[in-house]
Order: sequence, then C-alpha cells, then structure tokens
Amino acid sequence: MEMTPMVTFDDVARAHERIRGHAHRTPVLTSATVDALTGARVFFKPENLQRMGAFKFRGAYNALSQLSPEEKRRGVVAFSSGNHAQAVALAGKLLQVAAVIVMPEDAPRVKLEATRGYGAEVVTYGKEESREDVAKKLSREKGLALIPPYDHPHIVAGQGTAAKELIEDAGPLDLLLVPCGGGGLLSGCALAAKHLNPGCRVIGVEPAAGDDATRSFRTKTLQSVKDPDTIADGARTPSLGKVTYPLVMRYVDDMLTVTDAELLKSMFFLWERMKIVVEPTGALAACALFEKKLDAKGKRVGVVLSGGNVDVKAISALR
Repeated sequence: MEMTPMVTFDDVARAHERIRGHAHRTPVLTSATVDALTGARVFFKPENLQRMGAFKFRGAYNALSQLSPEEKRRGVVAFSSGNHAQAVALAGKLLQVAAVIVMPEDAPRVKLEATRGYGAEVVTYGKEESREDVAKKLSREKGLALIPPYDHPHIVAGQGTAAKELIEDAGPLDLLLVPCGGGGLLSGCALAAKHLNPGCRVIGVEPAAGDDATRSFRTKTLQSVKDPDTIADGARTPSLGKVTYPLVMRYVDDMLTVTDAELLKSMFFLWERMKIVVEPTGALAACALFEKKLDAKGKRVGVVLSGGNVDVKAISALR
C-alpha cells in the first residue's frame, strides 16, 4: 500500500462511502448535567458504541477494503495494544481477509479475548521487543500487508469520518475536542472539521505522562516518549507519525494534557451520569472539558469519546 504524505477531505468523504453500512453511524449524545457543569452546549460522539467498541473500526475497514485482491488473499498483519487489533480482526472477518495481530503480553485481557474472538491470530511480544519490528518481520516472512494503527493515509481518512458525522448531525461547532495517541483520530477529525466548519477550533488531548504530541506541537519538532506510565493504554504511542505529524501541525489549534487521576474521575462521571461505558483513553477529550482546561463557556463543543473497551473489574479496583 503506497504511502502519500497528505490526506484531504476528499479522502475522508470517500472513506465515508466505503464504510457506509459496515460501520455504525454513532449517535450524538447530549447531557443537561454536562451543559450545566461546563456552561457550554456539549455534543458527544460516542465511538464506544462503534462496532468492536472504538473509532478504530472506521480506519481499519477503510484500509482493508482498499487492498488489492492479491493482498487480501495473502492476509494482513497489524500491531496494537488493543483497539486497532480488534478493528483489523473484525474488518478482516467481514472482508474475508486473514489477520495476524501483534499485541503486548500485558494487553488488557478483554482486548486480547475480543481480538481472538473475531478470528484473528494473536502473536504476543515482551517489553524488550519492538512491536513494529515483530510485525515487519511477520510481514516479510509471510507476505502480509502491514496495517499500522495510525500512521497511514487510509487509516487517517477513515478516522476523520467520525468528525464528519458529528458536524453533519450536531451542526456547526466552536470547539472540537479529540483524544490523541498517535494522532490518527486527531488528524483525520481536524482536517474534516476544518473543511466542514472552518471556524471550529480543534484541540487534541493527551495523558500528561504521554505528552509527546503536545511537546511536538509546542516546539514544532517531532518529540517522542518511551512506554509512558498512564492508565490511558490507547495513548501509549511513542510519537506522532510521518503522516499524522504534518496534519496535526497544519489543522490542530491547540493541545492539552490531563492527569490519570483527572481521567479516572471523568471516566466514572461518564459511566454514572451519562450511563455509557468509556475506557480511560476514550475519556481524554471529555476530561479536558470537565476539568476546565479550556474556556468553553457559551460555546458549542464537540467531544469525541473514542472507545469503550475496558476491563470493568480491573478498572473499578482503581476507585
């Protein structure tokens, strides 16, 4: 699959046609309690209600559906801590493409089980190994197409469909808050938002322990972080990628960080008050709003809840 340096709104629009009828068009949720708490009019895009429980299905289905017949016959390999793993496994099952997924030994049990449940072969790796290297080796040895978790134009275009739907369904926004790990969701949503709603300020939100994208944004130089210690396992990415970094720099207006303690508080608030199960990474954008990291008073605010694949028993013990 050929890499291109830039993704356009046309790519997002075409991705949206591709995934139509396969991905859920998740609803827009509102909460009078949240509006009162923030002084804003808040519109949530709950991608925890997406197929396999996260936005990742959008990009994975868009990428796999564009493989050549020969690539589909040979199969794919992906590496992921969980949600991209499940997304590629499910997209592979639907498109009849065999999938091998490289996952960390300590990946959340719920994510490992779900990935195997969708029919994928799981290959685990230890802390001392590089997941990219393990995946590249399998790709070479078995002739499998490599589907990276965020740093690919087709992945980015697929993820951008979440913001396209939100703005189409909720109307113009003053602010759009999006979780950030490797930047696939953030860059895709930012370019979609700027096309449909040029006046919208797009803000990415990271865990404080994994603030590589925030540092990259501030310094205008690509920064990295090694295996950050954060409850937001979906945002433990080492850095933005070759595709996502330029898009973030071009379309994103600001970056914010939240602590793990703040994140857990916001996640449980979403569970208890809005009755939706969101994983820690999925609550990043909402947390920045709830903790008043930005001035949202009187504004129309879009918030992407990126996923809901959480080990409920394990996370409840952290209260």
